[in-house]
Amino acid sequence: MLTINVVINSIINSLNRLKCSMMDNDTREEPRKVGCAHYKRRAKFVTPCCNKLYMCRYCHDENEAHYFHRKTVTELMCTECDTRQKVQAECEKCGVRFGRYTCLICNLFDDEDKSQYHCDGCGICRIGGRDSFFHCEVCNMCLPVQLKVEGHKCVENVSRSNCPVCLEDIHTSRIPCHIPDCGHLLHRTCFEELLHSGHYACPTCQTSMLDMKQLWTYLDNEVRMTPMPPEYENLKTDILCKDCHKESTVKFHVVGLKCSHCGAYNTCRTKGCATNFESPDTLPELSTRSPLLLDMNGSNQNSTSSDVALPGSSTSQDEPAEEEQ
Repeated sequence: MLTINVVINSIINSLNRLKCSMMDNDTREEPRKVGCAHYKRRAKFVTPCCNKLYMCRYCHDENEAHYFHRKTVTELMCTECDTRQKVQAECEKCGVRFGRYTCLICNLFDDEDKSQYHCDGCGICRIGGRDSFFHCEVCNMCLPVQLKVEGHKCVENVSRSNCPVCLEDIHTSRIPCHIPDCGHLLHRTCFEELLHSGHYACPTCQTSMLDMKQLWTYLDNEVRMTPMPPEYENLKTDILCKDCHKESTVKFHVVGLKCSHCGAYNTCRTKGCATNFESPDTLPELSTRSPLLLDMNGSNQNSTSSDVALPGSSTSQDEPAEEEQ
Protein backbone atom coordinates (compact mmCIF):
# COMPACT_ATOMS: atom_id res chain seq x y z
CA MET A 1 0.00 0.00 0.00
CA LEU A 2 2.85 2.37 0.84
CA THR A 3 4.47 1.68 -2.52
CA ILE A 4 1.25 2.55 -4.38
CA ASN A 5 0.98 5.91 -2.54
CA VAL A 6 4.58 6.75 -3.43
CA VAL A 7 3.94 6.00 -7.10
CA ILE A 8 0.74 8.08 -7.13
CA ASN A 9 2.48 11.06 -5.48
CA SER A 10 5.32 10.79 -7.98
CA ILE A 11 2.85 10.86 -10.88
CA ILE A 12 1.04 13.89 -9.42
CA ASN A 13 4.31 15.78 -8.97
CA SER A 14 5.34 14.99 -12.55
CA LEU A 15 2.00 16.28 -13.86
CA ASN A 16 2.38 19.49 -11.86
CA ARG A 17 5.87 20.09 -13.24
CA LEU A 18 4.61 19.45 -16.77
CA LYS A 19 1.77 21.91 -16.23
CA CYS A 20 4.16 24.59 -15.04
CA SER A 21 6.46 24.07 -18.01
CA MET A 22 3.54 24.54 -20.42
CA MET A 23 2.50 27.87 -18.95
CA ASP A 24 2.73 30.89 -21.22
CA ASN A 25 5.94 32.84 -20.65
CA ASP A 26 3.95 36.08 -20.53
CA THR A 27 2.23 34.96 -17.34
CA ARG A 28 5.52 34.47 -15.51
CA GLU A 29 6.91 37.20 -13.31
CA GLU A 30 9.63 39.28 -14.96
CA PRO A 31 13.02 39.15 -13.22
CA ARG A 32 13.69 42.20 -11.12
CA LYS A 33 15.98 44.69 -12.77
CA VAL A 34 19.07 45.71 -10.85
CA GLY A 35 20.47 49.22 -11.14
CA CYS A 36 20.09 51.61 -14.06
CA ALA A 37 21.51 52.14 -17.53
CA HIS A 38 24.77 53.39 -15.99
CA TYR A 39 25.42 51.03 -13.07
CA LYS A 40 24.20 47.68 -11.76
CA ARG A 41 23.62 48.19 -8.03
CA ARG A 42 21.06 47.54 -5.31
CA ALA A 43 20.77 50.97 -3.75
CA LYS A 44 19.44 54.41 -4.61
CA PHE A 45 21.12 57.58 -3.42
CA VAL A 46 19.31 60.27 -1.47
CA THR A 47 20.56 63.36 -3.30
CA PRO A 48 21.50 66.07 -0.77
CA CYS A 49 20.67 68.88 -3.20
CA CYS A 50 16.99 68.05 -3.74
CA ASN A 51 16.32 65.16 -1.31
CA LYS A 52 15.20 62.81 -4.09
CA LEU A 53 16.02 59.18 -4.84
CA TYR A 54 18.20 58.39 -7.85
CA MET A 55 20.17 55.29 -8.79
CA CYS A 56 23.26 57.35 -9.70
CA ARG A 57 24.34 60.93 -10.31
CA TYR A 58 23.92 60.56 -14.07
CA CYS A 59 20.26 59.64 -13.62
CA HIS A 60 19.93 62.71 -11.40
CA ASP A 61 21.66 65.07 -13.83
CA GLU A 62 19.54 63.82 -16.74
CA ASN A 63 16.32 64.69 -14.91
CA GLU A 64 17.24 67.78 -12.91
CA ALA A 65 18.38 71.27 -13.85
CA HIS A 66 21.29 71.15 -11.40
CA TYR A 67 24.19 68.85 -10.51
CA PHE A 68 25.44 67.30 -7.30
CA HIS A 69 28.86 66.06 -6.26
CA ARG A 70 29.05 62.31 -5.79
CA LYS A 71 31.01 62.51 -2.54
CA THR A 72 28.38 64.65 -0.80
CA VAL A 73 25.92 61.73 -0.59
CA THR A 74 25.39 60.60 3.01
CA GLU A 75 22.21 58.50 2.71
CA LEU A 76 20.93 55.74 0.45
CA MET A 77 17.94 53.42 0.20
CA CYS A 78 18.15 49.65 -0.32
CA THR A 79 16.20 48.62 -3.42
CA GLU A 80 15.52 45.16 -1.95
CA CYS A 81 13.78 46.21 1.28
CA ASP A 82 13.34 49.99 0.76
CA THR A 83 15.22 50.78 3.97
CA ARG A 84 16.71 54.28 4.12
CA GLN A 85 20.09 54.30 5.85
CA LYS A 86 23.56 55.83 5.91
CA VAL A 87 26.03 55.05 3.13
CA GLN A 88 27.56 51.63 3.76
CA ALA A 89 28.54 48.47 1.89
CA GLU A 90 25.61 46.26 2.98
CA CYS A 91 22.00 46.85 3.93
CA GLU A 92 21.56 47.09 7.69
CA LYS A 93 18.16 45.35 7.48
CA CYS A 94 18.25 42.63 4.80
CA GLY A 95 22.04 42.26 4.56
CA VAL A 96 22.22 42.52 0.75
CA ARG A 97 25.48 43.88 -0.64
CA PHE A 98 24.86 46.97 -2.73
CA GLY A 99 27.60 46.14 -5.25
CA ARG A 100 30.32 43.55 -5.75
CA TYR A 101 32.76 46.44 -6.10
CA THR A 102 32.37 48.95 -3.29
CA CYS A 103 34.30 52.14 -2.61
CA LEU A 104 33.04 54.14 0.35
CA ILE A 105 35.43 57.00 -0.47
CA CYS A 106 33.76 57.63 -3.83
CA ASN A 107 30.36 56.21 -2.82
CA LEU A 108 30.63 53.76 -5.70
CA PHE A 109 28.73 50.46 -5.89
CA ASP A 110 28.80 48.29 -9.01
CA ASP A 111 27.95 44.64 -9.68
CA GLU A 112 29.75 44.63 -13.04
CA ASP A 113 33.41 43.65 -13.09
CA LYS A 114 35.31 46.45 -14.84
CA SER A 115 38.61 45.92 -13.01
CA GLN A 116 37.80 48.94 -10.85
CA TYR A 117 40.34 50.34 -8.42
CA HIS A 118 40.61 53.46 -6.29
CA CYS A 119 43.58 55.75 -6.96
CA ASP A 120 44.53 57.87 -3.95
CA GLY A 121 46.51 60.25 -6.17
CA CYS A 122 43.60 60.92 -8.52
CA GLY A 123 41.13 60.84 -5.64
CA ILE A 124 38.64 58.78 -7.67
CA CYS A 125 37.95 55.22 -8.79
CA ARG A 126 39.14 54.17 -12.22
CA ILE A 127 38.65 51.12 -14.42
CA GLY A 128 41.17 48.96 -16.26
CA GLY A 129 43.06 47.32 -13.39
CA ARG A 130 45.56 48.73 -10.90
CA ASP A 131 48.39 46.63 -12.37
CA SER A 132 47.90 48.21 -15.81
CA PHE A 133 48.42 51.82 -14.70
CA PHE A 134 50.63 53.97 -12.49
CA HIS A 135 50.03 57.41 -11.03
CA CYS A 136 52.37 60.14 -12.32
CA GLU A 137 52.89 62.73 -9.59
CA VAL A 138 53.69 65.53 -12.07
CA CYS A 139 50.84 64.90 -14.50
CA ASN A 140 48.70 64.05 -11.45
CA MET A 141 46.91 61.25 -13.29
CA CYS A 142 47.04 57.51 -13.97
CA LEU A 143 49.00 56.45 -17.06
CA PRO A 144 49.65 53.08 -18.75
CA VAL A 145 52.54 51.20 -17.14
CA GLN A 146 54.45 50.99 -20.45
CA LEU A 147 54.93 54.76 -20.29
CA LYS A 148 56.77 54.29 -17.01
CA VAL A 149 59.41 52.31 -18.91
CA GLU A 150 59.31 54.10 -22.27
CA GLY A 151 58.94 57.55 -20.70
CA HIS A 152 56.42 60.28 -21.44
CA LYS A 153 56.25 64.06 -21.58
CA CYS A 154 54.96 65.35 -18.26
CA VAL A 155 52.52 68.26 -18.23
CA GLU A 156 51.74 69.46 -14.72
CA ASN A 157 48.15 68.69 -13.64
CA VAL A 158 47.26 67.98 -17.26
CA SER A 159 44.02 66.15 -16.48
CA ARG A 160 42.66 68.97 -14.29
CA SER A 161 41.29 70.74 -17.35
CA ASN A 162 38.59 70.47 -19.98
CA CYS A 163 38.85 68.61 -23.27
CA PRO A 164 39.92 71.22 -25.88
CA VAL A 165 37.37 69.81 -28.35
CA CYS A 166 34.12 69.26 -26.41
CA LEU A 167 35.10 71.45 -23.40
CA GLU A 168 33.87 68.78 -20.96
CA ASP A 169 35.84 67.94 -17.80
CA ILE A 170 38.53 65.34 -18.39
CA HIS A 171 39.52 64.27 -14.88
CA THR A 172 36.07 62.99 -13.88
CA SER A 173 34.99 61.85 -17.35
CA ARG A 174 33.86 58.27 -17.93
CA ILE A 175 35.18 58.55 -21.52
CA PRO A 176 38.78 57.31 -21.94
CA CYS A 177 41.30 60.01 -22.82
CA HIS A 178 43.84 59.96 -25.62
CA ILE A 179 47.39 61.09 -24.81
CA PRO A 180 49.34 62.41 -27.84
CA ASP A 181 53.13 62.66 -27.76
CA CYS A 182 52.88 66.34 -26.79
CA GLY A 183 51.31 65.29 -23.47
CA HIS A 184 48.04 67.21 -23.74
CA LEU A 185 44.78 65.33 -23.21
CA LEU A 186 41.58 65.03 -25.18
CA HIS A 187 38.78 62.49 -25.16
CA ARG A 188 39.43 59.47 -27.34
CA THR A 189 36.12 60.03 -29.13
CA CYS A 190 37.05 63.67 -29.78
CA PHE A 191 40.46 62.56 -31.08
CA GLU A 192 38.81 60.17 -33.53
CA GLU A 193 36.40 62.90 -34.67
CA LEU A 194 39.34 65.23 -35.34
CA LEU A 195 41.05 62.61 -37.50
CA HIS A 196 37.83 61.93 -39.37
CA SER A 197 37.41 65.64 -40.14
CA GLY A 198 40.98 65.94 -41.43
CA HIS A 199 42.66 67.65 -38.47
CA TYR A 200 45.76 65.95 -37.08
CA ALA A 201 47.36 68.64 -34.91
CA CYS A 202 46.86 68.95 -31.16
CA PRO A 203 44.10 71.51 -30.49
CA THR A 204 46.13 72.88 -27.58
CA CYS A 205 49.66 73.28 -28.99
CA GLN A 206 49.20 72.46 -32.72
CA THR A 207 51.90 69.75 -32.60
CA SER A 208 51.27 66.81 -34.93
CA MET A 209 49.45 64.01 -33.10
CA LEU A 210 50.43 61.30 -35.62
CA ASP A 211 53.56 60.08 -37.37
CA MET A 212 53.58 62.42 -40.39
CA LYS A 213 56.68 61.14 -42.22
CA GLN A 214 54.62 59.63 -45.01
CA LEU A 215 52.87 62.95 -45.64
CA TRP A 216 56.09 64.97 -45.54
CA THR A 217 57.57 62.65 -48.20
CA TYR A 218 54.45 63.13 -50.29
CA LEU A 219 54.72 66.93 -49.99
CA ASP A 220 58.42 66.84 -50.90
CA ASN A 221 57.45 65.18 -54.16
CA GLU A 222 54.64 67.70 -54.73
CA VAL A 223 57.10 70.58 -54.29
CA ARG A 224 59.47 69.05 -56.85
CA MET A 225 56.61 68.54 -59.31
CA THR A 226 55.24 72.08 -58.86
CA PRO A 227 57.81 74.69 -59.95
CA MET A 228 57.16 78.25 -58.85
CA PRO A 229 56.81 81.03 -61.48
CA PRO A 230 60.07 82.90 -62.22
CA GLU A 231 58.95 85.99 -60.31
CA TYR A 232 58.58 83.89 -57.14
CA GLU A 233 61.68 81.69 -57.41
CA ASN A 234 63.77 83.80 -55.03
CA LEU A 235 60.98 84.61 -52.60
CA LYS A 236 61.84 83.60 -49.03
CA THR A 237 59.94 83.78 -45.77
CA ASP A 238 60.49 83.25 -42.06
CA ILE A 239 58.56 80.37 -40.51
CA LEU A 240 57.97 78.70 -37.16
CA CYS A 241 57.71 74.92 -37.01
CA LYS A 242 54.93 73.71 -34.72
CA ASP A 243 56.55 70.29 -34.34
CA CYS A 244 60.14 71.16 -33.34
CA HIS A 245 59.32 74.77 -32.28
CA LYS A 246 62.29 76.22 -34.19
CA GLU A 247 62.40 79.17 -36.57
CA SER A 248 64.00 79.14 -40.01
CA THR A 249 64.08 81.06 -43.29
CA VAL A 250 62.91 79.00 -46.26
CA LYS A 251 61.85 79.44 -49.86
CA PHE A 252 58.19 80.24 -50.25
CA HIS A 253 56.14 77.60 -52.04
CA VAL A 254 52.41 77.31 -52.63
CA VAL A 255 52.41 73.62 -51.65
CA GLY A 256 53.88 74.14 -48.20
CA LEU A 257 56.67 75.65 -46.14
CA LYS A 258 59.14 72.99 -45.03
CA CYS A 259 61.02 73.33 -41.76
CA SER A 260 64.76 73.29 -42.40
CA HIS A 261 65.39 71.62 -39.01
CA CYS A 262 63.02 68.63 -38.82
CA GLY A 263 61.57 68.56 -42.34
CA ALA A 264 57.96 69.02 -41.22
CA TYR A 265 55.38 71.04 -43.12
CA ASN A 266 53.41 71.79 -39.96
CA THR A 267 54.58 75.41 -40.05
CA CYS A 268 53.34 78.99 -40.11
CA ARG A 269 54.87 82.24 -41.33
CA THR A 270 56.17 84.67 -38.73
CA LYS A 271 57.24 87.58 -40.96
CA GLY A 272 56.67 88.96 -44.42
CA CYS A 273 58.45 87.70 -47.52
CA ALA A 274 61.90 88.89 -48.61
CA THR A 275 63.02 88.98 -52.24
CA ASN A 276 65.92 90.11 -54.39
CA PHE A 277 63.61 92.04 -56.71
CA GLU A 278 63.76 95.81 -56.77
CA SER A 279 59.97 96.19 -56.52
CA PRO A 280 58.72 93.68 -53.97
CA ASP A 281 55.61 95.78 -53.41
CA THR A 282 54.26 94.54 -56.73
CA LEU A 283 54.01 91.01 -55.35
CA PRO A 284 50.55 89.88 -54.20
CA GLU A 285 49.89 89.76 -50.49
CA LEU A 286 50.50 86.30 -49.03
CA SER A 287 48.85 84.58 -46.10
CA THR A 288 50.80 84.28 -42.86
CA ARG A 289 49.90 80.59 -42.63
CA SER A 290 51.15 77.49 -44.36
CA PRO A 291 49.06 77.31 -47.56
CA LEU A 292 48.12 73.64 -47.69
CA LEU A 293 45.57 71.48 -45.95
CA LEU A 294 45.02 67.91 -47.03
CA ASP A 295 41.76 66.10 -46.48
CA MET A 296 41.38 62.43 -45.54
CA ASN A 297 41.92 61.34 -49.16
CA GLY A 298 45.04 63.47 -49.61
CA SER A 299 43.45 65.96 -52.03
CA ASN A 300 44.46 69.62 -51.92
CA GLN A 301 42.09 72.18 -50.42
CA ASN A 302 42.44 75.91 -49.97
CA SER A 303 42.36 76.66 -46.27
CA THR A 304 43.61 79.17 -43.73
CA SER A 305 44.50 76.35 -41.35
CA SER A 306 48.13 75.47 -40.83
CA ASP A 307 47.35 71.83 -40.07
CA VAL A 308 48.94 69.61 -42.72
CA ALA A 309 48.34 65.95 -42.13
CA LEU A 310 47.28 62.53 -43.34
CA PRO A 311 46.29 59.48 -41.28
CA GLY A 312 49.20 57.54 -39.86
CA SER A 313 50.20 55.26 -37.02
CA SER A 314 50.24 56.74 -33.54
CA THR A 315 52.33 55.68 -30.58
CA SER A 316 50.14 57.64 -28.18
CA GLN A 317 48.46 56.02 -25.21
CA ASP A 318 45.06 56.16 -23.56
CA GLU A 319 44.34 57.22 -20.00
CA PRO A 320 41.95 55.01 -17.99
CA ALA A 321 38.44 56.35 -17.72
CA GLU A 322 37.01 57.22 -14.36
CA GLU A 323 34.52 54.86 -12.76
CA GLU A 324 32.23 57.03 -10.66
CA GLN A 325 28.76 56.88 -9.18
